Amino acid sequence: MKQRINTYQDAGAAIAKLAGLHENLSATFDQKLRHIIDIRVSLMNECHFCINMHTKEALEGGDTQDRVDALKHWQTSPLFDPRERAALAWAEALTRTASQDEIDALYGDLSGHFSKEESALLTVAVAHINAWNRIGIASYKH
Repeated sequence: MKQRINTYQDAGAAIAKLAGLHENLSATFDQKLRHIIDIRVSLMNECHFCINMHTKEALEGGDTQDRVDALKHWQTSPLFDPRERAALAWAEALTRTASQDEIDALYGDLSGHFSKEESALLTVAVAHINAWNRIGIASYKH
């Protein structure tokens, strides 16, 4: 990949704040779930740098290559439990900006698996990976 924009150098203070959010989420959010969310959203956004980085993190965190590979078609894969499915559906809806009716329905399912705090953290985690994806897409060309 060839670098187009050096956001770390040219927007260092803003990037430091985004990195601080990363640290907060690392301390407060289920990391195995976060890795699969990061990979799935990065696949949707076609951020190759992020896909590679988060795949490595997931594998180092104890997830399997089969599950990582199955994220392309998680809806039909038996490798994800109902809690993970609810989180992945929520992440996809927020990433592609689903209708309010769809978000309401998905939130109903989400609230059966996550507390209000966990749902809020999941929402922030989805926004966070989308922000990093946009930065990665803008910064690098392949």
